[in-house]
Formats: sequence, C-alpha cells, structure tokens
Amino acid sequence: MSQQPLPGASTVLTMGIISIVGTLVCCGPFGVIFSIIALVKAKTANQLYLQSPESYTDYSNVKTGKILAYIGLALALVYLVLFILYFGFIIAMITAGEWSGNY
Repeated sequence: MSQQPLPGASTVLTMGIISIVGTLVCCGPFGVIFSIIALVKAKTANQLYLQSPESYTDYSNVKTGKILAYIGLALALVYLVLFILYFGFIIAMITAGEWSGNY
C-alpha cells in the first residue's frame, strides 16, 4: 500500500505560522482566528491519521502546526493583556487627574 500525504497537514502548518506572524506583525485578533482554524484542522487531520497511520505521511506537519498555533494563541493573549493594562493605566491617570490636558 502506498502512502499519501495527510489531507490538511500542510494547511495546519501554514495556519500555525500565519497565527504567529499575524500576531507579531499586525494584531492579536488575526492570530487568534488563524490559531483556531489551525487547531480545528489539526483535530480533523489527527483523527484521520489515527484511523490508519500506515496510509499517511506528513504527520509531523500536523504536530508542528499545532504547536505553532498554541504559541500564536498564547502571544495573542499576551498582547490582549498588555492592551488592557495599557489602556487601563491611561484611564486611571485621566480619572486621577494626573493628565489635566493643560500645558
């Protein structure tokens, strides 16, 4: 029996990479979206692989893409926390009267 590439393995890897790049370059929500897509595709590919492991190759791409998706998701959450802290600090300074707006 010849082995064939695992359907969705390259998609999982690509989405995992895009989730990290999207978070670092653009903004967090894009990273979260691509991370979720990668994790859903990884679950599907993993189930397909477990049904008949001897029929498929490229399972390492699924594992790598899944790890990258988790990293992208974690980075997006860190950016979200920093965003909330940053604007929370600004709001705290405004309400405390530190920034009067008069120079």
